[in-house]
Amino acid sequence: MSGMEVLKAFGFDPTEEPESIYPFSPVFRVNDYIVKRTKSPMAKANRLISYTSALKEKGINIVTPVKLGAANPQEIGDDVYVVYPYINGSVYSGQQHEIYEAGKLLGKIHLHSPIENTYELEEYDVFDFNNEEVDESIENIKRHKEGAGSSIDSIQLKEKLLRIVTQQKELKRLPLPSVATPHDYKANNLIYTAEPFLIDPDNAIWIPKIFDLALVLLLFHNEMATAPARIFSPAEWKVFLLGYKETMTVTEMEIEMWSKAVEHVFLDEVMWLMAEVEEDWSHLSQVKLFESIVELLFDTSEYRLD
Repeated sequence: MSGMEVLKAFGFDPTEEPESIYPFSPVFRVNDYIVKRTKSPMAKANRLISYTSALKEKGINIVTPVKLGAANPQEIGDDVYVVYPYINGSVYSGQQHEIYEAGKLLGKIHLHSPIENTYELEEYDVFDFNNEEVDESIENIKRHKEGAGSSIDSIQLKEKLLRIVTQQKELKRLPLPSVATPHDYKANNLIYTAEPFLIDPDNAIWIPKIFDLALVLLLFHNEMATAPARIFSPAEWKVFLLGYKETMTVTEMEIEMWSKAVEHVFLDEVMWLMAEVEEDWSHLSQVKLFESIVELLFDTSEYRLD
């Protein structure tokens, strides 16, 4: 399905094929609107919109579908597309107040999660990694890091990941508190107006709360040109948590399992990113980010939840 066909389906009148503003999926800006692919099939898209609309009604700064003459969202070809408003503002640059406000917004989002998965969002259940997947990923990472001249120790990383694989069953059986959350909570999905505004909620999921926080710690600066080429410093992580804890608390179990949660999210989210997205290794800032994430993986002691 061409971008022009997608835009015409929503009542826009493009004169040429639009160019996506995001390299990994179709995202088109049309004047004051953003047209993008969302969850499919339509039943999942509607559950997502029910969730984000409820957040918006509670005062959360989050995009929801705009009213158009055409249906929004709608199925186009094999996918579902949605039109959101374009949010004017500034992008993240690593300032203390931006970090604090980002933590504060995520805290509010988690606060307004229902106790049960009443929106029927997809439930996180990725606890089936195996040694063969680690072996294959490490071979790719080794090749990429050598081409980029990176100092990452692939042998030590492999040993660490193989140990993490053995922890999955323990994490899966624990009654960790879960939340409905947009997930993928990263700097490149926030626009700073008077307060930060979440512009990409389409990965919403029902997931253990500390897994969502662990993703923030690991990948908040991922693929963000204006962010530091590293993870949060320990002091910055404390600032993020300061904002988060204005409205949310963490349990003793979450504090106890935090390091293992960070390790598991690395296995799930970062390992494939380092192994499969080869083009990232051609950008020095991304390589430095990967190096800092791996350094964190080996020692999380300065990045606590309490």
